[in-house]
Amino acid sequence: MRTGHGAPVRSPWRRALLGAVAGAAAWPGAFAQRDYPNRAITLVVPFAPGGIADLTARVVARSMGSALGQSIVIDNRPSAGGIVATSAVVNAAPDGYTALMLSNANAISASLFRKLPFDVTRDLAPVGTIGFFDLVLCVDWGSRFRTLPDLLAWTRANPGKLTIGTIAIGSTQHLAAELFASRAGVDAVIVPYKATPAVLTALRGGEIDLAFEILGPALPQIAGGALRPLAVSAARRNRVLPTTPTVQEAGVADYDVASWNALAVPVATPQPIVARLNAAIRDALAVPAVAQRLLEMGVRPQAGTPAELEALLASEIGRWREVIRAARIEPQ
Repeated sequence: MRTGHGAPVRSPWRRALLGAVAGAAAWPGAFAQRDYPNRAITLVVPFAPGGIADLTARVVARSMGSALGQSIVIDNRPSAGGIVATSAVVNAAPDGYTALMLSNANAISASLFRKLPFDVTRDLAPVGTIGFFDLVLCVDWGSRFRTLPDLLAWTRANPGKLTIGTIAIGSTQHLAAELFASRAGVDAVIVPYKATPAVLTALRGGEIDLAFEILGPALPQIAGGALRPLAVSAARRNRVLPTTPTVQEAGVADYDVASWNALAVPVATPQPIVARLNAAIRDALAVPAVAQRLLEMGVRPQAGTPAELEALLASEIGRWREVIRAARIEPQ
């Protein structure tokens, strides 16, 4: 309908319809959120297949997929410091269909590298923690050291002679060993190896006295009687090794180290989608079979809020920054 001057006249219902269409064009994500998720979700894991983070991701993703009604596809993108995987997620569409397996490695990378192509605290939205996993301090079964106090007493009487094996410089294991030496007040030589199998082989072959390793990969050799666990790194005992004391119980005050895995998404992801993913984590970890499988792998399942994960990440970045400085590790 037009006036005599040719100007269009729009009825109230037409104006309302046009307004709704304009609103949808301005915020298409509002409609997408209502049926989220309606296709598969990709979970980018910064580690190779078969490691503890990868296995954790696969166990939890399967159960989360059931809770969400869509499959979650694992995309392994290993690289130093998790840079490749993290970059992929930071640059992905913030629609909830690409997520990152965030870990302690991300907190370490913030100080281990001079320049990163992202800011992990600014460019990612925290969803929630999935699980925490302890490190174990172990020796060969035939070692002279029967307990951690035995080892500490010998080391203090023989400064500079204790050798500790870990994986690569800047890894959680390596920095945990540096922190241990500092807190225990001992002079030890920390020997880095390329991977966990090399560390455990060196330990059994007598090349090193003590190994710092994630509990899960060491469990088979501990269970088989090849390795002796002296202590676990967290503040409380691990249910898998209930008779093994913590480092604190063995006399090293204020020592509490646990690596962790969590979920994060691109920072602009709408809050309702973040909340949906957080609820899916909680649902997954509430499944008894999932929790039991994680415990068998040495992982303590623990869901948390986005705010709790944000605080954890900030705290871990600060803690490992100080350890890296004290160990005089030059940023890469």
